Amino acid sequence: MNKVLGNKKAIALFILPAVILFTCLVFIPLIWSFVYTFFSGQPGLDFKFAGMKNYARIFADKTLWVTVKNNLLYVVVVGGAQIILGFLIAMLINFGVKKHQNLVRTLLFVPVVLPGVAVAQMFIKIYAITPQYGLLNSFFSAVGLDSLVKGWIGDPKTAMLALIIMDIWKAVGMYILVFYSGIIELPEDSVEAARIDGATTWQIITKIQIPQLKPVFRMAIVICITACFKVYDSPVALTGGGPGTTTMMPSMYMYNTAFNYAQFGYGSVLAVIILIECAIFIFVVGRIFKTKDGE
Repeated sequence: MNKVLGNKKAIALFILPAVILFTCLVFIPLIWSFVYTFFSGQPGLDFKFAGMKNYARIFADKTLWVTVKNNLLYVVVVGGAQIILGFLIAMLINFGVKKHQNLVRTLLFVPVVLPGVAVAQMFIKIYAITPQYGLLNSFFSAVGLDSLVKGWIGDPKTAMLALIIMDIWKAVGMYILVFYSGIIELPEDSVEAARIDGATTWQIITKIQIPQLKPVFRMAIVICITACFKVYDSPVALTGGGPGTTTMMPSMYMYNTAFNYAQFGYGSVLAVIILIECAIFIFVVGRIFKTKDGE
């Protein structure tokens, strides 16, 4: 194995397929999207050079800034809840569940592998108010809280909350698994030494395990931020971006602009904005988690 790893030609042969796939599926489309930002119309029909007009348009586009605001709220709430709940539940499984840990992890991970459209249809039934009450409204009615009975996904005041709850439920299982995998890989020596010295479970978690899980936190946050900024299927399936633009995300606006209205140039600008948002947040996360030794 060491001989193979020391052979530069062998290494190049192994990584060449991945490089080709990355170039064809990611790098080239990214370059083309950037090129499209300087054109207007639809490729092959009325595609014309527009210079910086598409970029100038974003400052007067109120819908864009509404979707950006929606997305930032979604990133902060959904991303924060998924990371915090994922870590807390992983710790609870590690310290509190003595038997059937595999079963518990499997059950918590099931929502992650469910199709997004199927999950949205299930929550539509849960939030339903007509033709009959869904599970949520039935519960409020049964306990005498009729004032809380409402059309959750049809009300501008609650539509985003309904979407946020659904997406937290669907994806938190992945972060539970990520954190649990990191926890069980931590060296037992430091934990045992702390127990011998009389450390409590809280002290072990906060003083020993959390600092050692810093790379896991960084990875989980980057994955979560990327997924939240690109979110598309769940708001489309649950609310369609409505009511109005209450739950519309930049990815939905980008798709509608490019493919429904055939404005590929401006749609590409919106894609670049999403990319810049992801890059800025990932850079900030990298700076926050940067350690003195440069890890």
